[in-house]
Amino acid sequence: MKLGAYTACLHDKTLDEALEVVRELGLTAVELNAGGFLPAPHLPVDALLASARARTEFLAGLDAAGVELTALNVNGNPLHPDPEVGGKHARDLRTAIELAGLLGVRHVITMSGQPQAHPGGLTPAWTVEPWHSGATEVLDYQWDEVAVPFWKEIEELARRADVRVAIEMHPHNLVYNPVTLMRLIERVGSSQIGAEMDPSHLFWQGMEPLVAIEYLGDRVFHAAAKDVRINEDHVKLHGVLDDRFRTPTREEPGALGLIGLGGRYLLNEFPVDAPWQFVAVGRGHDTAYWTEFLAALRRIDPDMAVNIEHEDLELGQFEGLRAAADTLHAAVAELPAV
Repeated sequence: MKLGAYTACLHDKTLDEALEVVRELGLTAVELNAGGFLPAPHLPVDALLASARARTEFLAGLDAAGVELTALNVNGNPLHPDPEVGGKHARDLRTAIELAGLLGVRHVITMSGQPQAHPGGLTPAWTVEPWHSGATEVLDYQWDEVAVPFWKEIEELARRADVRVAIEMHPHNLVYNPVTLMRLIERVGSSQIGAEMDPSHLFWQGMEPLVAIEYLGDRVFHAAAKDVRINEDHVKLHGVLDDRFRTPTREEPGALGLIGLGGRYLLNEFPVDAPWQFVAVGRGHDTAYWTEFLAALRRIDPDMAVNIEHEDLELGQFEGLRAAADTLHAAVAELPAV
């Protein structure tokens, strides 16, 4: 398998510095941001699009560092009704697909997106448990009128570029579990759309990633290594559908400061006594679990890339990456011989 890191947590470093960190951790792959929610400090998108020589030199630099570029990441909301957000994120996705094709990178990581509830709506609306007919009407509009036409266009772009689009199944998106991903694939008639198997967003929804991998089979294209710790005492009171997130202000920016998500939108701050939280690989599920996870991925593709995504607020930048890398290396060592 190819173990690597998504370099978003190292955006304060130059690309060369980030690659040095990756290699020091014994990792051999990277995933670089190409737009969407986050900027792309490690990937000069415009320069690479414009010049074959620039692309050759860029890839040579990665090769010299002993690191393979396995995916471009453009997580965002390409279906957002605010054109300042949705328009930009959709353009970034199209651009990332084009650039991945030119670079010979097989995968583009993104999210399905979440549209408004009805024509003319101004904000995304995520419908959970549509037990009444009004919610069903919302979903019908979102899928039939917005998502399917958009993703048919993306499917065609990906086919022409010979790129596969790996969708992270993420709440507040139309695709947030394996069944909704397969729905999108079937509705689009897709050969190029599959899963970015990030287990963290399945863990906190109460799903089992091992079952999801078996269900999706060869539609699992790429994987993220990110863990979740369920705080059982807080779940007993709040459940996992907890609305106590706080929008930070300039006067009280919160632990992460002010992180923009496009337009006027900001990343909210978790409640102090959160029912669940992102943690470094190994701090929510033990090494034995991650061995099973890697083994399940290996059965689909022995060369699958698994990139660490560090979002553990209790651990520093390098401490979190090191904890995750150590767990993954230990898990690989326990994999049965093929």
